[in-house]
Amino acid sequence: METLIVLMRLALTFVLAFAFGFARQKTHKPIGFGTFIFVSTGASALGIIGLTLAPENPLPLLSAIITGIGFLGAGALIKNNDRISGFTSAASIWVFAIFGLSIGIGSYFIAAIIYITLWVILFFEKYLEENGIGSYQKKLLVTTNKIVNEKEIESILAINSVKLKTMIIEVNKKDNCMSIAYLIQGKKQDINLIPQRLYEKPWFASFRVE
Repeated sequence: METLIVLMRLALTFVLAFAFGFARQKTHKPIGFGTFIFVSTGASALGIIGLTLAPENPLPLLSAIITGIGFLGAGALIKNNDRISGFTSAASIWVFAIFGLSIGIGSYFIAAIIYITLWVILFFEKYLEENGIGSYQKKLLVTTNKIVNEKEIESILAINSVKLKTMIIEVNKKDNCMSIAYLIQGKKQDINLIPQRLYEKPWFASFRVE
């Protein structure tokens, strides 16, 4: 394979992966642009190597790449208590390996379809997140400095489109305090108003979002 073609494929993979990874980094996702660049560029390089070493049957090497990336994607999963997140990041790593591999073997049309599809998904995911639709949920832990009626706390949390589900209630009679864990779903701007509303209450002690 000519050197110019090799450099062109690697450069194309780098630029496109950088753009997508940077967009993910701006939204504070667990995996930043560096990982997307490394995975896609590495897969592209291995695709080129596979075609060079075994031009008649590069499939065994290429399939091993996708399998290996699956283990890397598993490392993107994050477990917080009873919740597991990071599935989108894990899946995007795996798909970006296929994207880089497609460019590496010269399947530009397939690579273009994958890349456009990823951007469409990214924008649609952002729309769902901003409007509190689907899996956009947060776990909230509210601690009070005295025993209060849970309904009073819920009335503050349940603003606009915010939906609540009580998970754990802990009451400490000795210290005269209580902690309540909620699973909350709603628009980002509505959830961001909750700390300010809680802070105004005399019984409020602390607030944590996971």
